[in-house]
Amino acid sequence: MDATQNPLRRALFRFAETGAALSALYHRARLLGAEHLPEQGPVLLVGNHGLWGYETPAFFHLIHQATGRYPLGLAERGFFKIPLVRTVLPWLGGVEGTREKALASLRQGHLVVCYPGGAWETFKKPRHHYTLRWEGTLGFARLAAQARVPIVPFAGFGVDDTFLCPNDERWCVPLAPGEKYRVPLGIGLGPLPLPVKMTFVIGPALTPPPSDAPESRLKHFRDRIATTVRHLLVRACHA
Repeated sequence: MDATQNPLRRALFRFAETGAALSALYHRARLLGAEHLPEQGPVLLVGNHGLWGYETPAFFHLIHQATGRYPLGLAERGFFKIPLVRTVLPWLGGVEGTREKALASLRQGHLVVCYPGGAWETFKKPRHHYTLRWEGTLGFARLAAQARVPIVPFAGFGVDDTFLCPNDERWCVPLAPGEKYRVPLGIGLGPLPLPVKMTFVIGPALTPPPSDAPESRLKHFRDRIATTVRHLLVRACHA
């Protein structure tokens, strides 16, 4: 990641780095299985997303600590409809979640983080905490197959417990004007999130099918990744 483009971008990046480090400290965040992350070369990390995506800075901070690499994150395309956010997010490692931009990032040799559950997992209701809803997507499997890069599965526990959110739809607001996703409002420890412990577990890399694999094989690979993430969640819960 290039944080030296201009003074404003550099200052914002350093501020975000400090905030991520403080978040990791506040939540006693740990990263297990870092030996599965390569020191160089492209790789696609795939796992579960936490409430509001709040855990992402701490997770990225731990990855950088372990590998010296700054990960890029595939972000919900709706965020890039918000004027200020679409300018700042790329400065902090956010990549618009299109196949073209994801492929470009991998071909440039980056470590790319993908959350197949997308906004559904980010804005889920309490009854859906730590559940994956990947049945309708093959995007990440196709991406890995087309880019010919391994998928490294991961899971984060504690990431859905940082705020208390009601199930009532009336306590939700739209992500942006005209957007279908609604963000649940929540409370923490006063102005802070709840000081829950976060544990991230990374598993061994899995090789995707070839780029010309039929859809049935891609679905099998997707389901294999999802099953692996669920197993890693159990491990993270008990770590």
